[in-house]
Amino acid sequence: MSNDDHYGGGEVGGTGQTRTRLPDSPSDPYGTPRRTPRASRGLITVVGVVVLLVAAIAFANQSSESTQDKASDKPPTTTATSPTGTAPVTTKSAGIPKGFAHDDQGAQSAAANYAVALGSDAMLKKDARHALVDGIYTAEAAAQRKGPQDAAYSPAFLATLGLDATGNPPQGSVFVTRAVPVGTRVESYSPTTAKVAVWYTGLVGMSGAKSNTPVRTTWKTWTFELTWAGEDWKVASDTQQDGPAPVPGDVAASSSDDISKAVQEFGGFTYAR
Repeated sequence: MSNDDHYGGGEVGGTGQTRTRLPDSPSDPYGTPRRTPRASRGLITVVGVVVLLVAAIAFANQSSESTQDKASDKPPTTTATSPTGTAPVTTKSAGIPKGFAHDDQGAQSAAANYAVALGSDAMLKKDARHALVDGIYTAEAAAQRKGPQDAAYSPAFLATLGLDATGNPPQGSVFVTRAVPVGTRVESYSPTTAKVAVWYTGLVGMSGAKSNTPVRTTWKTWTFELTWAGEDWKVASDTQQDGPAPVPGDVAASSSDDISKAVQEFGGFTYAR
């Protein structure tokens, strides 16, 4: 299980890392001059740094029993995931939506919202991480994950991300990590268990004048094995893989200030099927 490979290939990033065109302005140390679609060595180097960052974060979220789903030649049995407009839940606990419907739509909504929570910066801080894991996973799965995660998120590891020992970024910088679901797919369903895949795009990186890892996008599929327990859907295990990833667009990258403001000013959503 990789707790939030939202962070790269194995959390946000990995082999599914998208390329962005950075701004022309030499006054913005967050960016570099524009380049043509034929990437230069410099751009390749920057992308390499980001890949290393997200791979490191992914490592921090792996449990000893984790395995990556392998692509199958035979497509899974799926059901349509068109929007229904039905509100997924009416309550939250520790910021996590609760009380999902006991049907396949409820399982999809649970998986999408759990991806958002596990892809957030709360995972970088011990107390908040424990609350998320306890609220999302089964009791057995949560107990298996917390110890290894605490060891992985050591002060030394956080320092490699540019964060202090408590998971906070330097003054004037914002560490960005978000998972934004695009859609869900039911791979199997019964009244007691469900397997749901969440296709999402991720944001990860440090937004700041001195950042060496600007915020970038990735595309991942996060698959959750859910079980009905305690009158709600809980995660028993989960895996991630890269893609599907669209062709990168030609929108110029924003400055670090614009990214920081956007992350702070634009809130998230509670996701339904």
